[in-house]
Amino acid sequence: MKKRLIHTTKKIFTLCCALLAVTTSAMAGELNLSVAASLKEVINELSASYTAKHPSTVFVKNFGPSGTLAGQIENGGPADLFIAANTEWMDYLNSKKLLDAGSIKTFTWNSLVFAGTTSKKVSSMNDLPKLEKIAIGSPKSVPAGEYAMEAMTKAGVAAKLADKFIMAKDVRECLMYAELGEVDGGFMYKTDALQAKKAKLLFSVPQELYPRVVYPMALTARSAQNSEAKAFLVYLQGEEAKSVLTKYGFMLK
Repeated sequence: MKKRLIHTTKKIFTLCCALLAVTTSAMAGELNLSVAASLKEVINELSASYTAKHPSTVFVKNFGPSGTLAGQIENGGPADLFIAANTEWMDYLNSKKLLDAGSIKTFTWNSLVFAGTTSKKVSSMNDLPKLEKIAIGSPKSVPAGEYAMEAMTKAGVAAKLADKFIMAKDVRECLMYAELGEVDGGFMYKTDALQAKKAKLLFSVPQELYPRVVYPMALTARSAQNSEAKAFLVYLQGEEAKSVLTKYGFMLK
C-alpha cells in the first residue's frame, strides 16, 4: 500500500512538473506591449502579421494615454515594450532606469489636427472661440492634449476656450465625442481623423505652434535580454512596419 502511494505521488509530481514546463514555455513566448492609443490599428495589424510567422509569440496589448502607461510601468505593471506618443514619458521612464536605454528608437511621426461635425465655419485656431464644446485629451497624461494646449496658448486663444473644454482620457475618446456630436470638434492626430466616419478634418494645427509629434519606442529594463522582445523591436523597424504605418497615415520622417 505504501509503495503504491509513493508510486502515485511520483506520477502526480511528474505530471505537475510537465504542466509547469508547458505553462512556463507558453509564458516565455508572451510579450506585453504598452502602446499609445493612436497606434492601436497599426500595432494590431503588425502583431497579427508577426504571430502568423512566429506562432509561439503571443501578444498581450495595453493601449492608452502615454502618461497612464508610463505610470503603470513605473508601478511594476507587465510591459516588455513601450511606445509613447511623445518623448517626455519615454525620458521619464528612462531616468528611472526602467527602460533599456540602448534600445530607444523612433517608431514614427504624426501631426495634430482639429476635426468635428459643426456646421460653423472653422478653418483656423482663431475660429475656435465660436464653438461651444471642444474635446481635448487631458494634458497631464495625454500627449495630444499637451500639444493642443501649447498650440492654443501660442495662438493666443487658450484663455478664451478654458470653459469650453471636454476632457478626454485619450485621443480616441476625443474622436468618439466628435463622431457622436457631443462636442463641436476636438483635437486629435491626423491619423485618428482619417478614420472618422462622420467628423470632418476642419484644419491642421500649424506646426510652429507645437513640438513635432514623435513616437519613441523601447524595451523595458526587464526585457533587455529577452530575445523575442528584441526580435519584435527589430521587426517594428522593418519594411513591413513602414508599409503599415504609411497605410494608416503616419509619417516615416
